[in-house]
Amino acid sequence: MKKKTAVIGAGWAGLACAVEATRLGHAVTLFEAAHMPGGRARRVDNMHGLALDNGQHILIGAYTATLKLMRDVGVDVDGALLRMPLSLRFADGGGLKLPRLPAPLDLLAGIFTARGWTWRDKSSLLRTAIRWRLAGFRCASSTTVADLCAGLTPRVMQELIEPLCVSALNTPVAQSSGEVFLRVLNDALFSGSGGADLLLPCADLGALMPDAAIQWLMKHGAAVRIGARVRAIAPDAGPWRVDDELFDKVVLACAPWDAARLVRASGLPAERWCGTTEALRFEAIATVYVRGATPLAEPMLALRSDPASAPAQFAFDRGQLSGLPGVLAMVVSANETPREALEEQVIAQAVAQLGQTKLQLVQTVVEKRATFACIPGLSRPPMDIAPGLRACGDYIEGPYPATLEGAVLSGLAAAKALNA
Repeated sequence: MKKKTAVIGAGWAGLACAVEATRLGHAVTLFEAAHMPGGRARRVDNMHGLALDNGQHILIGAYTATLKLMRDVGVDVDGALLRMPLSLRFADGGGLKLPRLPAPLDLLAGIFTARGWTWRDKSSLLRTAIRWRLAGFRCASSTTVADLCAGLTPRVMQELIEPLCVSALNTPVAQSSGEVFLRVLNDALFSGSGGADLLLPCADLGALMPDAAIQWLMKHGAAVRIGARVRAIAPDAGPWRVDDELFDKVVLACAPWDAARLVRASGLPAERWCGTTEALRFEAIATVYVRGATPLAEPMLALRSDPASAPAQFAFDRGQLSGLPGVLAMVVSANETPREALEEQVIAQAVAQLGQTKLQLVQTVVEKRATFACIPGLSRPPMDIAPGLRACGDYIEGPYPATLEGAVLSGLAAAKALNA
């Protein structure tokens, strides 16, 4: 007889867990409190009739688990994602762009052809990259990204390290974990050809995976309850009670603060798990959508960022990517500027750096707790909480920062552990 399994939360981790658990033969019930699946990577319907997102996500070629999940639930990955070599080019043409060559030749060629970089800039990066590789892309757990990059020139820091760090870890370089940053670089740049490729969504985030996953689950007999908030969980002499229903297994795939709330209220002796989860700090990501823009030179451009006056790090041309002509998504990571001031600064930045003149604000989406702060020596909660109760999510103990790939890998691991 199939074991009844409750998966609480339909973000990317919960969807991955529910799909894999269903595939492994569990009778899955998926609960989602919101009216839209996808968690912190979901579609947001705009008042102007535009299908926008709650944040502009980037995938990379090394996201093998995420790409496989998308294919498994029926997504046409080649049509849903625009694949391009890693590019951190600015509107003025400066910056680094990798050519289409086998790794690590692509990185070497990209460094030598970086526009606007002096030989001192290039040689500092080459020396530092060689040192990282000789060390096996490992460093002390207390090392920050700033410590790790102490030998790099200011230009390389500003045009390569800072954009990479904020996009991967969503934490400023002075506070980011050097250990995790090196792991991301190793997997992206040295895992094989195409690992560092940027995969830019050509559809809204709902169409990218969550919609297809929900359809796959229903087709394969899972119960899907969107807009159903779980009020309480509790052990019940062997099974688990989720509100008024009994389940053999429960996986908490909701936000970490909700997971800790449910565990505390359950009466379980799980103080250490709750304490570790509640100690996590979070960083915000804001996406400022504007319209009336002329097309950018590329679908994505890096921006020269200054937290005090020019806060956005990237601009995405949604006309080139997802059929929304004239719409730009300006992404601001790890910034706590009040909304109105942020919007004014970002529009001024687009005028100054992108040559835009007739921009109108469409909508600003702020995820105040978009990712955990990926700091050195961070203690993250384990997957196992109690017999029959596990958690998954990008914040759970693992090698990666808060990324879609980290969420999917965590969800798959939690599903596989159900049969242990």
